[in-house]
Amino acid sequence: MTVNTAATALKRTGEPRLRADALRNRERIVAAAREMFVEHGADVSLDEVARRAGVGNATLYRHFADRQELVRRVTLYVTHRITDQAEAALAEEADGYEALRRFVHAVVDERVGALCTMLAGTAEERGEHTEARERLEGAVERIMASARDCGRLRADVEFGDLMVALTQLTRPLPNSGCLNFDRFAHRHLQLFLDGLHTPARSELPGSAVTLEDLRQRP
Repeated sequence: MTVNTAATALKRTGEPRLRADALRNRERIVAAAREMFVEHGADVSLDEVARRAGVGNATLYRHFADRQELVRRVTLYVTHRITDQAEAALAEEADGYEALRRFVHAVVDERVGALCTMLAGTAEERGEHTEARERLEGAVERIMASARDCGRLRADVEFGDLMVALTQLTRPLPNSGCLNFDRFAHRHLQLFLDGLHTPARSELPGSAVTLEDLRQRP
């Protein structure tokens, strides 16, 4: 992820208008934080985030009062980016299954498996996060419906099946440090996509995982 790709997503987060230099610093911080959260988890040193972003500690804390606020911004940023990918795929691909294929490969590039605990949301999430999550859910459900309508997506899978699989496929292996992740992630994802194609070669055990299933909390 580069600084240039951050601007559009940040504009969606309801941030106050900033000077151009301040906005660039904020974009660098969010981009660096996202990368380091993927590599090391959300407990990574904020000093290291500032160092990777190329800004001073004071600049980071001027934009983000604490770790929780930075995590919220990164979560919102990634959610918007994924949704933008889904909406673009649906708008630009004539075939619904090809839109689905394009979307899931884009999700792999976002490394959502490494960020899944952040993206899952909490009971205390703010309104903007709820809106962003619902926008994502709606976009993914529309892609899946389009893929079914064109007769290429098997009928016994739902939103939850797709998102659980993407989370698992994009979760880094223990102690791997995400090194050379692309060497196998997209390859394994294509195997998963082949399994989604109809006609199905096997009967899936249990029932399809719906959006409501994912929302249930213990």
